[in-house]
Amino acid sequence: MTNDPTPAHDDAPSVHRDDLGRRRFLTLGLTGAAAATAAAGTVLGAGAPAEAATSGGTLLAADEFDGAAGSAPNPGIWRFDTGAGGWGNAELQTYTDSRRNSALDGAGNLVVTARREADGSYTSARLKTEGTFTAQYGRIEARIRIPRGQGLWPAFWMLGADIGQVGWPACGEIDVMENVGYEPAVVHGTVHGPGYSGAQGLTASYTQPNGAAFADDFHVYGVDWRPGSVTWTVDGVARRTVTRADVGSAPWVFDKPFFVVLNVAVGGTWPGSPDATTRFPQQMTVDWVRVWQQA
Repeated sequence: MTNDPTPAHDDAPSVHRDDLGRRRFLTLGLTGAAAATAAAGTVLGAGAPAEAATSGGTLLAADEFDGAAGSAPNPGIWRFDTGAGGWGNAELQTYTDSRRNSALDGAGNLVVTARREADGSYTSARLKTEGTFTAQYGRIEARIRIPRGQGLWPAFWMLGADIGQVGWPACGEIDVMENVGYEPAVVHGTVHGPGYSGAQGLTASYTQPNGAAFADDFHVYGVDWRPGSVTWTVDGVARRTVTRADVGSAPWVFDKPFFVVLNVAVGGTWPGSPDATTRFPQQMTVDWVRVWQQA
């Protein structure tokens, strides 16, 4: 997303574009013995999702978004960025913590809803695990069905947990998945750091070979994040790797804890504004978020 948790800087993304450190892990969505087992870094038992057998690693943390329809996402995991101000990208929405903009659907999903309000303004939600959950290395994945339409900008990404101390881009940013509505068949992944931020970020873009819109179905977006490298994956297939060597003499700022962000922006310098073809409300549906220790 190339923005920090407050509307502070003014960078826009480019349109061209083995270990798991368990320093401060919250075992997402797990309780009791399952939480204790996962926190210890051992393989989860019978309650673990089937995908644990196919990811090539040990499932350490997961939020499956189970809960009653209309309820809030787990407050022990997710916090909210709220407010307007453009968020560094001339975005149009106001982020809220209202259930109108973020809620569980009762079917095992988190739904983030962007709305056009009666006065013509836009609202949406931006959820983060800052202060509750950080990851350092591993495979970080989410199964998501993105919204569609001109001016929509859904994203699944991570920010360095030291952003409050060092600011952006010194904290580092890993964009696992971004989509802009005018490119329905394309998703982007990017890393940003000092000397390679905004339009100079190192980008991996993937286009569906059949031209199908990513909004048509769920897809699994992930990064395989190791010391000195980040590899983007879509539906489990590696698409591009960037390494410490790719940033040259610039600092590699990805060997430390990061927190997770999920949001749907409306408008901005990259996607442009909604137009007459854009239908609201639009929803990003998140089936799960998982963190794996790589084998």
